[in-house]
Amino acid sequence: MDSMMMGAMTQSMKSMPDMAAMDMSVLQACMDACAACEQACTVCSTQMMDCSPACMNCADMAGTMMRSMLRMQGMTAASMMAMLDACIAMCQTCMDECMQHADHSDACRMCAQACKDCMDACMAVKDMMMASA
Repeated sequence: MDSMMMGAMTQSMKSMPDMAAMDMSVLQACMDACAACEQACTVCSTQMMDCSPACMNCADMAGTMMRSMLRMQGMTAASMMAMLDACIAMCQTCMDECMQHADHSDACRMCAQACKDCMDACMAVKDMMMASA
């Protein structure tokens, strides 16, 4: 994301309670991980394996998480935590499903890794929020 966009996001976050001290690089890493997860899950969902429904749901959740972080206005710390928890839970479900096929499907292996990366990035944001609270 370019510096102008990051500056605009930083300015909008300053007006939100409990969000002014957020590290933008941690948020950016989470947005990037969510975008990659959405893409990997979308690819995996087309493989028509048992994991396809979980992949489609995870793609939707990761995309929603990313877009919510792009427009922080109206977001509270409590709603952000709830969104992060939901994204982590959906990524865990999708990763567990895809791991059942990872030995014989590159798409499932890629998807499971993207879900893990997304969970880790969401946890980093949660940790940052708890540390600044």
